Amino acid sequence: MKTFIENENIKFQELNLFNLDAISSELKTILIFGPQYDLSDRELKLLRDFWDKQGRILLLLDPSAKTPKLDGFLNELGVKVNDDRLMVFLRTGIEEVALTRDVQAHFLGGSPVTKRLADVRALFFGGTSSLTLEPDRVRAANIRIDPLIQAEKGYFAETDYNTDDQAKLQADAKRNSDTPLTIGAAVEKGASADERVQVNSARLVAVSNAAFVQDNAVTQDQQALDFISGSVNWLLSREQLIGIAPKIPKPLVFTLNEDSLRNFRWIILIFMPLIPAVIGAVVWWQRRV
Repeated sequence: MKTFIENENIKFQELNLFNLDAISSELKTILIFGPQYDLSDRELKLLRDFWDKQGRILLLLDPSAKTPKLDGFLNELGVKVNDDRLMVFLRTGIEEVALTRDVQAHFLGGSPVTKRLADVRALFFGGTSSLTLEPDRVRAANIRIDPLIQAEKGYFAETDYNTDDQAKLQADAKRNSDTPLTIGAAVEKGASADERVQVNSARLVAVSNAAFVQDNAVTQDQQALDFISGSVNWLLSREQLIGIAPKIPKPLVFTLNEDSLRNFRWIILIFMPLIPAVIGAVVWWQRRV
């Protein structure tokens, strides 16, 4: 991910809040990927001060980590991180179903971040919690919230996510599977109501899954890079650069079974040397005639 961000012509450097008295104004955006521990009161104050000075933040949460203070910061901005996990029952046979926690979701086109990804599907591996957006509660503070990512129909948010009781899980799925579930949102404070007017504002993108940007995930799913590219460019006020991210270079690999290897051996040892021999014989015959 670091290499990808740098390829977007963005300087990337690690930041340790523990050693800082204040976050430098030279930093345009802070990226927080899958924090495993909560912020201290001091670190949270630094982050809040950065936000209050038109700071930009990209926050990818790991639902398995307990970060109540960080969740509280998001709640102040109208984004509530729910203590649940998204799940879905998939039919594997005539009467057989399997429970999966990998979330198939689609991007919504109502924000500049995901406008060019509207209705594109992506897979979010591992645990993902739902987000409750409360724009009415923070509208008076001139905060705007846009949903970015929504789980596909059929998923349900399970609060008792450690249970093995399949009957209970299936009952919860039937009861809640029609509820739209948001897993990503964009927050902007201080923006003009007219999108054509550019003013300084604080911006934040939050996603309740951090595994989708890990190396083993992005090599399988280009959409994750497209989303990160759109998010980072929006946070940096480079809307004109939001588009499709560069493709990930992948080695071309051929897999040959035993029969294919045997045929390939015949081609190399017999047919390839035979071709110039046949051509030479034809030329010799034509000259002889």
